[in-house]
Amino acid sequence: MVVGEVHYVRRRADDVDRWVGKRVRERRLTLGLSQQQLAQLLGVTYQQAHKYEKGVNRIAAGQLYMIARTLGVDVSYFFDGLVDGEGLKPPAPQRMLLELARNFQALPSARQQGVLCELARIMVEGERLAA
Repeated sequence: MVVGEVHYVRRRADDVDRWVGKRVRERRLTLGLSQQQLAQLLGVTYQQAHKYEKGVNRIAAGQLYMIARTLGVDVSYFFDGLVDGEGLKPPAPQRMLLELARNFQALPSARQQGVLCELARIMVEGERLAA
């Protein structure tokens, strides 16, 4: 910023706000929380939590910090995948990753979780050997 220039401070939600909201939603789902549960943990209404996730309302810095703490991530997590402010990086197979995380957490025993991890490791090694 050049001294003496006046810049308009944006007030409306934009692509970055929608991206951050999407990342909040993804993390909430990974943890198996409902929007209502997240709202209660944050001390906001269900409607406000919904607006955050949709990127309709901007999330203030302090509130984003509280969301990060509540969801057990660093604030930078919500910006992962942004490209230099020019646009959004196409998401990796996020839905499959979320589904895998949810299914992993739903397994009833640590033994079953270990078996799933071992299966993934074996599949990766098999691909390396085949290549």
